[in-house]
Amino acid sequence: MSDRLTLALERSVVALPDGDVLVLGATADSDLSAFGRERTHVHTRSATVAAQLEAQGWSTKMCDGYAGVAMFLPRARAAQRAYVKQARALCAGPIIIDGSKTDGVDALYRDLKGRAEVTEAWSKAHGKVFTITSGDFADWPDLDIEQAKDGWRRGPGVFSADGIDKASELLAQALPATLKGSVVDLGAGWGYLGDAILKRDGVSALHMVEDDSLAAKAAAANISDPRAHVHWADARSWRPDALVDHVVTNPPFHTGRAAEPALGQAFIRAAADMLKPKGSLWLVANRQLPYEGTLEDAFRNVQTLTQNPSFKLFHATSPNPRRKG
Repeated sequence: MSDRLTLALERSVVALPDGDVLVLGATADSDLSAFGRERTHVHTRSATVAAQLEAQGWSTKMCDGYAGVAMFLPRARAAQRAYVKQARALCAGPIIIDGSKTDGVDALYRDLKGRAEVTEAWSKAHGKVFTITSGDFADWPDLDIEQAKDGWRRGPGVFSADGIDKASELLAQALPATLKGSVVDLGAGWGYLGDAILKRDGVSALHMVEDDSLAAKAAAANISDPRAHVHWADARSWRPDALVDHVVTNPPFHTGRAAEPALGQAFIRAAADMLKPKGSLWLVANRQLPYEGTLEDAFRNVQTLTQNPSFKLFHATSPNPRRKG
C-alpha cells in the first residue's frame, strides 16, 4: 500500500476543495486516511472492495456533482482515460491523480498536459501525484460498455478487454456436450464462458458471478438467455440458494502485478462448497499456478484433462465434506 496521496495532502502538495469529494479507483489497500467519511464518496467497481469500504463506514453511493475528485490510477490505459473523463463530467473543480510509474502515470501525465491545466507532478515512492483543472475529454472512452468489432460488449479495464482470453477459450472447447442441471460460472467476466455453457445440452440455470461491476454489466448485455443470472459479488464468498451440479471457472490469480495463487485456491474451495455431493468442477489455470494440492484436498476425484506450455485444465468431481472449524 502506498501512502503517496496521503502524504501529498498532508504536505499541501495538492488540496481537496470544500464540499463533497469523490474517490475513484480505490482498491482494498488504498490509503484513505486523509479523507473525511462525512463528505467523501468512494466509487469502486469491485464488489469485494465495496463491501470492505462500507464495513469501514465509507459511502460507496455516487451523486451527480462534486467539488473535487481524487483518483487512484488503474493499470489499463483505456480505464485511466475513462476515469478522467468521468471525473470531469462529475466535477468542475480539481481532479487529483495518484499513480505509480509501473501503471503508466508518466504517460498519462504527458497526455493530460496537452489538453488540460496540469500542476507540477510530485514524485514519491516510484509514482506521482498531481492535479488537473479544466480539460476537454470528449474523445476519450466512457466508463461504460460498448460493442466491439467481434460483436461482444466489453468495457475499459475489464479482464480480457481486447478479445477472448486464451485460457477461457481452451476451457470452453473442453466442456462436454452435455452439462445437465444448474451451473455456476465463477469469475464470469464479460460472458464468454457463460455463452459457451448455455450452448451445452441440459443446462437448466446459469449463475454468472463477477466482482467487476463493468464486466458484470457487459455479461448481462451479452447474454439474454432467461436461464442466465448475473451476480455482482465476490466469488469467494457468494453462495447459490441451493447446491449446484457444475462450477466452471477461469479464476483470477492477481489483483496487482504479482501472482497471488491464494485467489484461485479460494475459488476452488468456494466451488467445492456450492456443489452437490456428485457435482463437478471444470477449471483452467496458468500452468505455473500450484492448484493441485487444493483440488485434491477439496475433491475426491481430480483429473488433469490437458496441459500445454501455457495452461492446464482440470476436472474435479465429488467435493469432500468441509472440515468443521
